[in-house]
Amino acid sequence: MNSAERGTLYIISAPSGTGKSTIVSELLRSDPNIYFSISATTRQPREGETDGVDYYFIKREEFLKLVDSGGMLEHAEFCGNLYGTPRKAVYDKLDEGHDVILEIETVGAMSVKAVCPEAVSIFILPPSLSELRNRLTARATDSDETISRRIAEARPEIEKSRGYDFIIVNDSLEAAVEQAKTVMKAAKRMTKLNYDTIEGVLRKC
Repeated sequence: MNSAERGTLYIISAPSGTGKSTIVSELLRSDPNIYFSISATTRQPREGETDGVDYYFIKREEFLKLVDSGGMLEHAEFCGNLYGTPRKAVYDKLDEGHDVILEIETVGAMSVKAVCPEAVSIFILPPSLSELRNRLTARATDSDETISRRIAEARPEIEKSRGYDFIIVNDSLEAAVEQAKTVMKAAKRMTKLNYDTIEGVLRKC
């Protein structure tokens, strides 16, 4: 199957509280061809989250068994919890022609890019670290200690954004969503996704 028929794999990462989940939700709502890869995690569900919709919430022992059997495309530990991407569902959807979004942390993102260099990576930045703290506080799902830890961990995450293909600053949600749509459209024409097109032109007399 050539790149024009196969779906595109998008990686979207951001520090916790930046708004990436809301942006992804808007992208999914706007295009029924996009498939959201549901991650597995060992953390406890937050209020309003549903198993099999937001995450697959599983025990640590079950998660590690999946890793050992090769059932995860990537996995990483973040804030004391394990996160991973089930491999088969992603590849099946890409082969069917669906675009797939992975909403994952930076460590997992780099792991995916190592095995899927054709993946398109997008990093969502907060306007500032102080604004990020305000958003985490307003969310009211974490303790002050957890918020401080997340802010501290945001710095090295943001440093890793230099390795991503695209950067979007979520200062305005509406503008950030429109930028993400533009990026995803433009990414379809990236050279790394169109080697077959180039070869096709060269073969023509």
